[in-house]
Order: sequence, then C-alpha cells, then structure tokens
Amino acid sequence: MTDYRVICENVNKSFGRRLVFKNINLLYKDSGVYGISGRNGSGKSTLVKIIAGLIAPSKGRITHSKQDKKIESEELHNHIGFVSPYLVLYDEFTAEENLSYFAKIRGTDYNKEKVDSLLNEFLLYDRRNDLVKGYSSGMKQRLKFIFALMHSPYLLILDEPTSNLDSTGKDSVYKIIENESASSIIVVASNEENDLELCKERIQLEQFK
Repeated sequence: MTDYRVICENVNKSFGRRLVFKNINLLYKDSGVYGISGRNGSGKSTLVKIIAGLIAPSKGRITHSKQDKKIESEELHNHIGFVSPYLVLYDEFTAEENLSYFAKIRGTDYNKEKVDSLLNEFLLYDRRNDLVKGYSSGMKQRLKFIFALMHSPYLLILDEPTSNLDSTGKDSVYKIIENESASSIIVVASNEENDLELCKERIQLEQFK
C-alpha cells in the first residue's frame, strides 16, 4: 500500500480549437497498475504529461498528495518516475554520468548500490562506462527505466514503456512493473495490450472526446 494520492478533477485539454479530451476524473490512491489506453493520437502522452505536472490542463486540476499533504508542483520530480520515448538522454555522457547528473538535477543522493542493482537488472552494468551515443534504442529505453526508478518514486508513469525493446527487454519491464506495483502507483499509457495486462483499472481515451 501507499499513502500517495493523485486526483484528476474534470480535466480537459485543447490545443487551439482541437479538443484532445474532456471531463476526465481519476483517483489513484492505492498501489497497483492503472492503464490509459487509446489509439495513436488519442492524447495518452498529453494526459500523462498533465499528471506529471509537465504541462497544464486547459480546464480542471490535478492534485498530488502524500499523507494528505499537498505536494507543490516544484517538488513533484522528487516523487515521480517518468519513462517515455521523448525523454532526452545525454549522448556525450556515459550511462553512469547520465544517472549521476539526473540525481544532481533532482537534488537527491546518488545511491550507487541501487543504481548498480538496476544496471544489472536491465543488463547494462557491463556497459555503464560507455558513452550513450553508442547505445542501441533498446538500451537507451532500459537506461530511462533506471533513471525513473533510482530514487524510489511513489508514482511511476510509463508512456509506451516497451517501445524499442526486444522480447527480453519487455519481460524485464513487465517484471519491474509487477514488483514495483506492490508498493507504488504505476500508470501505464499504451495501445499495446500486453503492456496493459497487469492493469487493475484502465480508461479508454476515446470515451472522453
């Protein structure tokens, strides 16, 4: 269980005259996996960016709280892990340099023991000192998971989490989701049915047009 809570109240998003979705109400209060599904272009990435505080809704509001105390937007990054195809890594840094730098940006301690464990779990430990520009797209995706998990977030947001991964990489992701869901809230945005199989609840964005 977790004492972290996310409330979405009457969330609407438009870009100019184009409505992306409207009247979304969500409550994430228990550990477990929650799904956001929809075809390409339905607004999945937009919704998770709103939940993460990266962009604002056109109407409605998102509230994050821990132990019933509201978390201000400038502190959200300390509580959230985010994985997405559009997350930027620094190609001229090694994997370890990327992770150490991200820890400094967050203002959190760099837990080398946990990072080494995650590097092993995602089969990147032997490549940890290689420049990321030499990584395949699948290796970069696995590194993004380590970035998202290394500070033990209460909320883990996964946007198209298995993109660019082979079957072994996907299996590792599903294992991570299953393990982390015992104590954290995990939101999976995807149109891949295999990505959504572990979700105990899901919404279909086409229903909010």
